Amino acid sequence: MDEVFRALADPSRRRLLDSLNGRNGQSLRELCADLDMTRQSVSKHLAVLEAANLVTTARRGREKLHHLNAAPINAIAERWIHRYDRDRAHALADLQTALERQPMESPRFVYTTYIRTTPQRLWQALTEPAFTRRYWGGVALRSEWTPSAPVLWQDEPDGEFKDLGQRVVEAEPYRRLSYTWHGFQPEHAAFFGWSEEELTARLGERRSTVTFDIAPHGDAVRLTVVHEDFSPDSEMHRAISGQLKGSGGWPELLASLKTLLETGDPLPAPASAG
Repeated sequence: MDEVFRALADPSRRRLLDSLNGRNGQSLRELCADLDMTRQSVSKHLAVLEAANLVTTARRGREKLHHLNAAPINAIAERWIHRYDRDRAHALADLQTALERQPMESPRFVYTTYIRTTPQRLWQALTEPAFTRRYWGGVALRSEWTPSAPVLWQDEPDGEFKDLGQRVVEAEPYRRLSYTWHGFQPEHAAFFGWSEEELTARLGERRSTVTFDIAPHGDAVRLTVVHEDFSPDSEMHRAISGQLKGSGGWPELLASLKTLLETGDPLPAPASAG
């Protein structure tokens, strides 16, 4: 964690994080204009933040956009802070929430983590039902993993595979996988305590898309997850980013995936689950 704390020690870098927290997904030009800093200074500070994995980048067309990355904060919470009284760590929890929050105008979730595995093994973990069931809370995903193929969900080991309307957008084995996301289901209303009117409103949200980019990184693999195309002020965005109470979202799921691949066992289910 030394790189994270060193990166946060500089006030200019904290200003960059504040700027991205206020409006995530900015280009280098936008960051320079917003902070009244030279392009060279901003580039140097961004390099430090990227090295600490506090900032990650994703391309949209010809632009490279910079996003806050919550992975280091989750690593602190999951692998270090549990040794102490969590009530004394509210500041870190607040920081994690801030890093995952997106503005209403363009909600987009970007998360980068490094896993000591191979691209082939990670691809298996993302696409094979026996793998997904272990870290996805018992859910098995099945698909032919070709463009337009359905992505089917099985909630119970002996249950039927259900088509929730998800479709594969892109599948390049060991490098890139993309598929559309499901909408809310009736069981979500019961879990989150929504009224029938609230569920109906959330069923009107447009479908989003999640993309997994896989790249070798020394003896590890760099996994970047980009989940986007949400409706403005999307409740689904809050769910997948872990901002809804009771939902760990992608941060929790990816931490479990990483632990499974590196240790052979996923994270234990949280006490509040279900």
